[in-house]
Amino acid sequence: MESEQLKIFDERGRHTGKASRSDVHKNGYWHETFHCWFISKKGDKEYIYFQQRSSGKKDFPDLLDITAAGHLTSEESVQDGVREIREELGIPISFSDLVSIGIIKDQLQKQGFNDNEFSHVYLYDITDLDISYHFQKEEVSGMFRVASADFYKMFLENEKEIPVNGYYINQQGEEVKVDGHAIKSSFVPHGREYYHTVSGAFKKYFSSLN
Repeated sequence: MESEQLKIFDERGRHTGKASRSDVHKNGYWHETFHCWFISKKGDKEYIYFQQRSSGKKDFPDLLDITAAGHLTSEESVQDGVREIREELGIPISFSDLVSIGIIKDQLQKQGFNDNEFSHVYLYDITDLDISYHFQKEEVSGMFRVASADFYKMFLENEKEIPVNGYYINQQGEEVKVDGHAIKSSFVPHGREYYHTVSGAFKKYFSSLN
């Protein structure tokens, strides 16, 4: 996976070539990713869904993250990104089922890891769907939901702790239900600009349902 080739860009989004995934993250090259957020509305409650990253992941293990996401290789179109949902969550979805909220710059940095992304971001409304997840165990270990109001409080207003509920699969392959709380460090640290933009998109979409 680290040797797979990705398209690389300058900061203005102009294509400049390609590089291996490892070099992309080592050198901080801008590249393309696909992000899909699952959302739902139950009565007057709105929810946003987070996957729990597998404990075996090299980067950000066990943290809560975008429902399904991944890199687009140099050979893939944005439409091909829908495979991430099928691979990680075991759910066959057509690209036409998704709602685009545009391309958002997303930057993640830690020692030896400089991730500069042009993220193609989508919403998938699961309100009326009976979803059965089949996790790719190397990538995903659980699924949790957060009320949209709590999501905004944490990522826009710096709330220290918010309620979450869902489940994870333990090492014995058993489903463990969770109804508790999470702090900000429980989540992958996407940038404030990213969270601000997706929050606006969530609000706009939920408003359109009223």
